[in-house]
Amino acid sequence: MKTVFDQMLSRYEIQTIEDKKNALHEIMQEICLASLYRNGFFDKAAFYGGTCLRIFHQLPRFSEDLDFSLMDNDERFSLDQYMDAIKEEFRLYGREVEVTKKTKSVNSNIESAFLKDNTEIFDVAFQTEKSVKIKIEVDKHPPMLFETEQKLLLLPFSFMVRCFTIANLFAGKMHAFLFRAWNNRVKGRDWYDIEWYVRNDYTVNMNHLKERCIQSGHISRNDISREFIMLLLRKKIQSSNIERVKDDVLPFVKNPKELNIWSTEYFLQLIEKVRFV
Repeated sequence: MKTVFDQMLSRYEIQTIEDKKNALHEIMQEICLASLYRNGFFDKAAFYGGTCLRIFHQLPRFSEDLDFSLMDNDERFSLDQYMDAIKEEFRLYGREVEVTKKTKSVNSNIESAFLKDNTEIFDVAFQTEKSVKIKIEVDKHPPMLFETEQKLLLLPFSFMVRCFTIANLFAGKMHAFLFRAWNNRVKGRDWYDIEWYVRNDYTVNMNHLKERCIQSGHISRNDISREFIMLLLRKKIQSSNIERVKDDVLPFVKNPKELNIWSTEYFLQLIEKVRFV
């Protein structure tokens, strides 16, 4: 008889080690969401980011981290109160996980924890492979003017997750695309997501994007406009190495051929189709 964990894993077409790793990441993410729901987390926080897009909007690429925003500023908030419950949730499905709290090296509004699955060994031949690990982050001082909605998950049981609406998810991704500081590396997954939003004709919540830009200090309130955002987008695309962009996202997509069209000119034309509301 299949366990719930086996049932969740059976939803994936697994042909490679990377497929298995991506599937395990996503199952761990969903079990974490289930535990957070069971313990009232979504009364005070909302889910956003690439993993939210993947799980609830069928973004056709895998994602690693769980990103959350409190509904209101709360410097006293701590993830610690949920960690034992998350470990217990995994035990219900026959898994043992190790939770490590990340020590902040700089002053930040983001609280982080790492969740590592020590149970799964992909194959005896791959014992040196790193354990599957996901990161949980909560913004305790979030930019405001966003809307949320309740989204349903059916496994490991039926439950609801408070999520940013799609226009606000797009605003967050637009801000990340423009301003993400990633140690001089490029995050091609941001480019993939921008393409996905535009191809699906989603709009950007301009009010939330403004709040993010102001809070991060990248744009002053008086300078923010659709025209200025478009200017920044063009500069970002023209100054980026598209091959490095592709290299970052390749491990997370099933069909590498869908990136064949990617070029500077392609993205310059693509972003002209972005709509703001």
